[in-house]
Amino acid sequence: MPTLTSRFSVPRWLQTGTLALGLGLMAGCENYPATGNTVTTGTYEATATVTQTWRAEYARSFDRRQTIHMETFESNSLVNRNGVRPEGAATGPDDEGLYWPALPPRPTAADLDSRKREPIEQRTDPTIFREVDYAITFDYNGQRRTLPTTRTVYREASSAFADQQALEVTFGPGEQSIGAARRIANFDR
Repeated sequence: MPTLTSRFSVPRWLQTGTLALGLGLMAGCENYPATGNTVTTGTYEATATVTQTWRAEYARSFDRRQTIHMETFESNSLVNRNGVRPEGAATGPDDEGLYWPALPPRPTAADLDSRKREPIEQRTDPTIFREVDYAITFDYNGQRRTLPTTRTVYREASSAFADQQALEVTFGPGEQSIGAARRIANFDR
């Protein structure tokens, strides 16, 4: 089978930057500090919504950042709940304990060509971009709240759920996120 080669090369700075951006987003930024009040709850659900999207970069010249634009194509998502394998999972668990759906359909040559803004633009090969959004839902002051959180909190809550333990959660700034979680072995409901 003949080998296909690219008609252009992507500069090393772009390859490194794209890789670092992708890894940072894939790993789930741990940017919700635990600075607020602590609440103990026996009723909670930790979710990790995983999304896979085909993407390609286009540019007149990849040596000039201002000419580069990203195009997104087919995408699919799957919600992980409390670390339990969800229906529709094609792979997993991965190294982070997450299950993933099957890949969305890869863009066709016609799809890729249709996204060029100018005939002289070049493009990278399409790559799959993975993203994870973590959240935790719990009872607080008689209300059900869902707040964004981190991979660490998701893993701790999933472990506590598997062991049927209560969870102590610590709010982030302004009670708009959850920055930490800890299992509680004994808890009066």
